[in-house]
Amino acid sequence: MAAPRIRSYTDGVPSPSSRPLAWSCLVLAALAFVALSCRASVRPAPQHGPQQPDREPPWELDNPVRPLPAPPPGLEVDLSQAKVEVTPEKVRLGRWLFFDGRLSRDGTVSCSTCHRPEHAFSEPTAHSTGIGGREGTRKAPPILNAAFPLFDAYFWDGRARSLVEQAKGPIVNPVEMGNTPEGVERTISAIPGYRRAFRQAFGDDRIDIDRVAEAIAAYEATRLSGGSAYDRFAAGDENAVAPLAREGFELFFGRARCSACHLGPSLTDSQFHNVGIGYDPERPTLVEHGFPDPGRFAVTGAPADVGAFKTPTLRDVSRHAPYMHDGSSPTLEDAVMRYVNVGSNPWLDPAMREVQVTPADVPALVAFLRALDGTGFEDSAPRSLPR
Repeated sequence: MAAPRIRSYTDGVPSPSSRPLAWSCLVLAALAFVALSCRASVRPAPQHGPQQPDREPPWELDNPVRPLPAPPPGLEVDLSQAKVEVTPEKVRLGRWLFFDGRLSRDGTVSCSTCHRPEHAFSEPTAHSTGIGGREGTRKAPPILNAAFPLFDAYFWDGRARSLVEQAKGPIVNPVEMGNTPEGVERTISAIPGYRRAFRQAFGDDRIDIDRVAEAIAAYEATRLSGGSAYDRFAAGDENAVAPLAREGFELFFGRARCSACHLGPSLTDSQFHNVGIGYDPERPTLVEHGFPDPGRFAVTGAPADVGAFKTPTLRDVSRHAPYMHDGSSPTLEDAVMRYVNVGSNPWLDPAMREVQVTPADVPALVAFLRALDGTGFEDSAPRSLPR
């Protein structure tokens, strides 16, 4: 029987002549393993659901859907009760449209051209200017708290019966934005970013001027002003206003009878009054019996409405000089003096004859009016618009 072979520690080890080739194979194998490991480490994780969307465009990031604002103190309103449906998605869309000059025929005029946030959504000029430098005859009134009027009448002459109709009017007015419903639809429909926003706000991407106006109105409905020194004083804080403003408060709601027309949360009765502004008895051949602007009469044809204009809100009144429908009073002091020296005319509102204001009352009344500056409406233009 042959003796069993004893295994040497050198068994299975390559001979000296074959070692370089073996080591090369081992090195190559190691390098291949490292390469595979690196590739695996940068390989994207497997998707287990819908593919993630690309990064939001800048206009979406700058103007996200936000919760509806709470009313500021002193303003007890509920946005869910507004006559225009107000939703976060619709407000976001309306904010873009409000600041977008592409709604105008030549792309230069937006709602914010005349309703400027820094001037309490009014303007610092006596008359509004539209496309091509066309100048109107009236100053843009502020739109604060506009979704909650005592009566549904918009513009100085009340020709619009809803906030949506008010939002639509300037777009098709030839002196203001000078566009057409078809032009608006054509322009906005050509912008993919807007199609997505309309779909989110309305459930589908149909775009027409009615939806454009509704979205703008929804945004305007959120421009709420309250929380003023007057609101704090009315709520019982005796130190909220200075003594001079307190004296003005007593005058405003007392002897001066300002509150006969300036009443309610927004200090306007939403009605129309001839207060003598614009009457020129030396020029009886003007548009209507001495008035270059007939006011409400142009809408109703009623003789009692000759030279009558809507009572404006006094919220944040110090921020939107000049004053009156024609911008003829450059300062608050001058505007109050117009009620000291009332210009008589055959159609003067009877309430104006009951006003009892003297020049000595003006500083106190102005101090009270300045105490109406509030908060809640502030905004600025989006940094970018849909593309």
